[in-house]
Amino acid sequence: MSDAQAPVYFIAHFAVTDADTYRNYEKGFFPIFKKHGGEFITLDDSVEVFEGERSSGRTVIFSFPSEEAGRAWYNDPEYQELCKFRWEGTQIDSLVMVHGQPPR
Repeated sequence: MSDAQAPVYFIAHFAVTDADTYRNYEKGFFPIFKKHGGEFITLDDSVEVFEGERSSGRTVIFSFPSEEAGRAWYNDPEYQELCKFRWEGTQIDSLVMVHGQPPR
């Protein structure tokens, strides 16, 4: 299995600033997410920071089976259209992709 086929993990840090607008994002998220093989891992509205600084808000962790699948999800035109609700309803600190280790 090549690195391109190793799983990738996304970590999002954001604060919901307009719950009604953000709900529109949530309603459309999972069908697109599942279409690309996404797997929800967890979310936490009260993370505990041991080092560094982080504003309050939500942390979400999810994965895709490969970098290709993760990029296809993010670049999906339907998802990008849906993102307008996330951009309008949250203050995002970061959305990062972390590469997993291929099986050894």
